[in-house]
Amino acid sequence: MNKQCKKDSLVSASPVDNTKRATLKTIGKGTILGASIVNAPYVFAKNTHTLRVLGTHVTLQEPLRQRAMSDLGIKIQFEAKGSPSVLQRGLISPESFDIYEQWSNSIRPLWRNHSIQEIDIKRLTHWDEINSLCKTGKVSPKAKFGAGDAPYKIVNVQADGTLGAEQTGKISFLPYVHNVDSFGYNTNEIEQGIAYKTESWGWLLANKHRGKVGIINDPTIGLFDLALAADASGMMKFADIGNISVAELDSLFSILIDLKHQNHFAGFWNSVPDSIDFMRSGRVHIESMFSPAVSTLNGQNVPVTFAAPKEGYRGWHGVMCLSSRAAGRTKDIAYEYMNWWLSGWPGAFIARQGYYISNPGRSANYLEQSEWDYWYNGKPASQPLKGPDGNISVRRGQVRSGGSYSDRFSNVAVWNTAMPTYDYTLQKWYEFISS
Repeated sequence: MNKQCKKDSLVSASPVDNTKRATLKTIGKGTILGASIVNAPYVFAKNTHTLRVLGTHVTLQEPLRQRAMSDLGIKIQFEAKGSPSVLQRGLISPESFDIYEQWSNSIRPLWRNHSIQEIDIKRLTHWDEINSLCKTGKVSPKAKFGAGDAPYKIVNVQADGTLGAEQTGKISFLPYVHNVDSFGYNTNEIEQGIAYKTESWGWLLANKHRGKVGIINDPTIGLFDLALAADASGMMKFADIGNISVAELDSLFSILIDLKHQNHFAGFWNSVPDSIDFMRSGRVHIESMFSPAVSTLNGQNVPVTFAAPKEGYRGWHGVMCLSSRAAGRTKDIAYEYMNWWLSGWPGAFIARQGYYISNPGRSANYLEQSEWDYWYNGKPASQPLKGPDGNISVRRGQVRSGGSYSDRFSNVAVWNTAMPTYDYTLQKWYEFISS
């Protein structure tokens, strides 16, 4: 099928691309794909302003910057850092950036610190196309909400200035990229497990992997990886894993520090490139991982599987925030940039590294049917698929770990969360890392 036929099929009653259409219904996109979807490239007014974007290596990639500058006609400066450094900058120096990109667990600290300002959904061109995950908390009736700060709980700015679930027309962040995380393991070293059946967070703390385990150095992400692992291995149980008490934190870190003294952990990585180096060099056989790292390693013929733990995933939602200092023309182009992210091409780009976009209908037209079937529908790849770097990252016949979008987001155990014990968590985490 040529591209024009594919485009036409998205806006007609033709049975062509039925799998795309069915999936879009399943994940609750909530709108009918209209003719506007196929108006590409996205066109904006040209200007020469510079937009400063602070974020992580996950989304601050050079091809995205180049495409955005071309489409928007503005200069864009990306500053990519590891997650803790991004949050620290966001809290301390909101005047140093215009757009902040990170994870939803950063929202409460940023909002409490007045580092970001509310976003008006009337200025978001495609807000009505955002799917149900951030609006109602579920992508399907069978889905679990997941413990902790599910995005729908913190996206809306309430009348009293707090964050909550009631939709008010004002939001704390633009919902855009999102995924579920777990851990990756090298199948040359660790026997291939079975998704949702034998793969378990407990593997991270198993004695047989001692000395070959890597963990993300992030007190609001690595903490949950290790808490899920401690729970799965039977080392301890939590009353509410999304709201861990001080007493539970003390018990957990006592276990973790003891394991660290036994050299259980091979290292703590600070960025996606670090995690790739850990696995590629053989320093670790199993580690906390993000999807782009798995995609890159597979493209380099390092056989890494992204686990689908039987206990459920750690969910995360990307947040695009407006600096509290942004005003005037800077604020205008920040909205242009946010709208560009939901315009179709960016969502297709990040799909190829295993991430989802909040309005997938527009990105469907930029993905081949084989890509859509693999990344969104969980079907076997009908042909080899390339990652964003141009390397083959998915072999013909391979099935995505965890299955379809709906399957994966129906199995979230806990969301990245800044808990009420956030400050104490920071203290305990750095005691652990430096012990």
